[in-house]
Amino acid sequence: MRLALEYAGVDYEDIALIDPEAVAYFLTDLEIKTPAFAPPYLRDGDIVIGQTALILHYLGPKLWLAPQDEAERLWLHQVQMTMGDFVGEVHDTHHPIGPELYYEDQKREAERRSASFREHRMPKYLGWFERVLRRNPHGPTFLVGDSLTYADLSLFHILAGLDYAFPRAFASLIGEYPCVQELGEYVADQPELSAYLESDRRLPFNETGIFRHYPELDD
Repeated sequence: MRLALEYAGVDYEDIALIDPEAVAYFLTDLEIKTPAFAPPYLRDGDIVIGQTALILHYLGPKLWLAPQDEAERLWLHQVQMTMGDFVGEVHDTHHPIGPELYYEDQKREAERRSASFREHRMPKYLGWFERVLRRNPHGPTFLVGDSLTYADLSLFHILAGLDYAFPRAFASLIGEYPCVQELGEYVADQPELSAYLESDRRLPFNETGIFRHYPELDD
């Protein structure tokens, strides 16, 4: 979501950076009739939206990061939702039993889950994104359509997260998916994002987020 807003060059306030405690307040504010279950969420005037895929589906046309054609917009939304499934599986590598337990309480199960993720699930998802790029009627530069969309930005973020969480496995795999790799490099080189990617506004990957680096899970 941040990447889309930054790329479009619009003004926004990031509550997580300004006042982290306010994040919980907005989730429980009784005046909000459509409360999000958990972050992230977007507040645009009177509209409050949760779920990353839905937020981007809403922002895409407004930020010129989605096709005008309805069928392509729905396909874009499907691609983004599949990314959500992928990110969910990344989370489950370090919390395979449940989020209410500490990582140390499920470390053995996490090692088994991560081995399956590295060997089977990561290649399966990366292979699907590669096919999507290759089958794009407009060419393999973008996932959907003939210009950059929010899904391209999201895939870049996922690739960066995988490189952080599973550097060994990711380095050994990414070369098998040249279109995916080229897309990641393309997004990283966009001048609209260069200042943001080097700034404090970009929250670094860490061991409290979705993408966590535990060396034993990348062995």
